[in-house]
Amino acid sequence: MIDIHIKRNHKGFIESFTMNGHALFEEHGKDIVCAGASAVSFGTINAIHALTGITPEIHQGNDGFLSCHLPEKLPKDIHEKAQLLLEGMVISLQTIEEQYGEHIKITFKE
Repeated sequence: MIDIHIKRNHKGFIESFTMNGHALFEEHGKDIVCAGASAVSFGTINAIHALTGITPEIHQGNDGFLSCHLPEKLPKDIHEKAQLLLEGMVISLQTIEEQYGEHIKITFKE
């Protein structure tokens, strides 16, 4: 299963997210759940960088591990753009979760 943790601050803004595991929906190379979650998360990171100019702190590891943390104290306009992109990511991942909930789980933390 892919476990996704979205961390929000006390104001409800997304500070970071982590993904870990594999969906095991299909064999490697044919797993649409893993492919979808990866495309959405990496696409969001790339969009944040391309559209805001900031580079989130990113860590990758084995077993499908990915973490992304936004820098602190961003200018208001940059923060708003990054939040919009991250909220779009959450909606996309929730759409995948609705269809394939046995293979992907999203948890929100504060």
